[in-house]
Amino acid sequence: MTSGKIRWGILGPGSIAKSFAGGVAGSRTGTLEALGARNPAKPGLAETFPGARILDGYEALLADGQVDAVYISIPHPGHAEWAIKAAEAGKHVLCEKPLALTAFEADAMMHAARKAGTFLGEAFMYRLHPQTLQLVDLIKSGAVGEVRMIKSSFGFAMPGFMPEHRLYANDLAGGGILDVGGYPVSMARLIAGAAIGQPFAEPDKVAGTAHLGQSGVDEWASALLHFPGGIVAEVSCSISLDQDNVLRIFGTKGRIEVPDFWFAGGNRDVGPGRIEVIRSGAAREVISLNETRHLYSFEVDAAGEAIQAGRQEFAWPGMSWADSLGTLRVLDKWRAAVGLEYGIEKPAKRINTISGRPLRTDGDTIGKRTIPDLPKPVSLLALGFEDFRSFSSGSILLDAYFEAGGNLFDTGFVYGGGYTETLLGEWLKNRGVRDQSVIIAKGAHSPLCYPDVIAKQLAQSLDRLQTDHVDIYFMHRDNPDVPVGEFVDAMDAEARAGRIRGLFGGSNWTMERVDEAIAYAEKNGRQKPGALSNNFSLAEMLEPIWPGCITSSTDAWKAWLTARQMPNFAWSSQGRGFFTDRAGRDRTDNEELVRVWYSEKNFGRRDRAIELARKLGKSPIHVALAYVLAQPFPSVPLIGPRTLDELEDSLKALDVKLTPEDVAWLDEGPERRRA
Repeated sequence: MTSGKIRWGILGPGSIAKSFAGGVAGSRTGTLEALGARNPAKPGLAETFPGARILDGYEALLADGQVDAVYISIPHPGHAEWAIKAAEAGKHVLCEKPLALTAFEADAMMHAARKAGTFLGEAFMYRLHPQTLQLVDLIKSGAVGEVRMIKSSFGFAMPGFMPEHRLYANDLAGGGILDVGGYPVSMARLIAGAAIGQPFAEPDKVAGTAHLGQSGVDEWASALLHFPGGIVAEVSCSISLDQDNVLRIFGTKGRIEVPDFWFAGGNRDVGPGRIEVIRSGAAREVISLNETRHLYSFEVDAAGEAIQAGRQEFAWPGMSWADSLGTLRVLDKWRAAVGLEYGIEKPAKRINTISGRPLRTDGDTIGKRTIPDLPKPVSLLALGFEDFRSFSSGSILLDAYFEAGGNLFDTGFVYGGGYTETLLGEWLKNRGVRDQSVIIAKGAHSPLCYPDVIAKQLAQSLDRLQTDHVDIYFMHRDNPDVPVGEFVDAMDAEARAGRIRGLFGGSNWTMERVDEAIAYAEKNGRQKPGALSNNFSLAEMLEPIWPGCITSSTDAWKAWLTARQMPNFAWSSQGRGFFTDRAGRDRTDNEELVRVWYSEKNFGRRDRAIELARKLGKSPIHVALAYVLAQPFPSVPLIGPRTLDELEDSLKALDVKLTPEDVAWLDEGPERRRA
């Protein structure tokens, strides 16, 4: 709880910062304390921001002890960096829209705020104006029947192409989609949600198009959003084209129209609020709210009330974190559909971490271990990252993992159609950490599981990875129709050529096939297969998740791995959600969980993981991951977090130290009671 008025600092002067200052002056909860400017001597700042101390630079604002909360009004590319730095400085943050360039950046901002215990809100001021709540109430009351379609635009025409202006500047993430496209998208999601009794709704289909001008930014663009239940939204935006800018909501009994809803029919000072309801066969009904308060004062007070109450997000109908992420995911899909990636998102210019700092190389949260025949120590956890499709999104997770001490990266020739390897190669080169990193590569996935494929695919992998070798190589599948010696010969040839400089082996190979391969290598003077990458977890895989997969979680496999001291790089090491609330004896909605993991033996293991987790103050999934780490053979779990929160949560398993007795008890139950 925070008592008294919130002392605001503004990070970056500008026209919208001036409007926000007016909102603070007209608010009940805030006062304007300071302005951080990179050119504090610029004429007119004191007059434009009366009462504010003018500070030299953004860092000075964050260091100021008299500032409680920061309003970030600089161009889009700086939002993530300065919101994260503000959270680290203990400052609450209200950030201009768009909250970030992508949902991945926004997630990193939320991660920082969550850790700091600070407020973070996206400044869509229209969401806090009384007009928005009135509009939602009309939808919920059925004023126009059942909502079927939403049409909305936010478009204007600049005087002409102005390469120096931020709206046309590629390096400032110009264009309409990010500057104003979020307004119709966020409103469509709000209305679709109101129609089904939810705070907002997520579209299940997004199709977008745009005209990219000479600077590569979108000058006019449109998108179609389809929501579950059949609601369709048509949204458009522009910076080089005037549009009518009317929100239209079509229902089975009429329609609603709201002009310039983001200004509530007014301007940046006052939005009086005006909604028109047109029903079939009835006169047009005009609902005038006659608001006179400063347009920005509503969001200032909503943020202030949240901060005073100790909340980290806006109360509805303000933009919650989930709401902001949902809107940005739509904008991400819209941009992807039109091929709009800004130069500042690409490796050449994305040289620092999301917080704007160089990559740290001294992290030790993730410990390291030595594995025979590997020249470099490897981190206890290996990172897989198949979900990312751009450098700017993937580098956030890669940076965080590396800064925590991770250096083991799991890739595959088929992952993401090759993009996973490309992304890692770009990141390793950009960050300059190839020599400190250990790359796992995989190839020869079925149906192309033949000896002659290994060299061909590895050559492509090395090109994508921008390196001349990998440290660990696995055949992604096995082909029992091919004599195992031919596969050993093919991998041995790559090792002799220096393109594999460590271990090679098989992923999803049977122990019989591995034994045969080792015997062949010993007899013929070849390098022996020295590692596996099979499924291994506390829960035993009952049937393959995907065709051709092999589990190594059986008693026979555990004995074999221990006797051989065979390193296993375990995929699905946490049971793909079996140790979370997604699973349970009464939870049968997830077909994969039921088919692959549901057995009474596995549920017994899950019960014991839950019991131990409670005693340790951890989660069952931490215990399950710790179980994989605590095996009596070299066992390296592969993890695949999609967010920084998921990564940080996985790392909590490293605090769980299981004894051999713990491992046996988790595996076998009461007959092996923990000491």
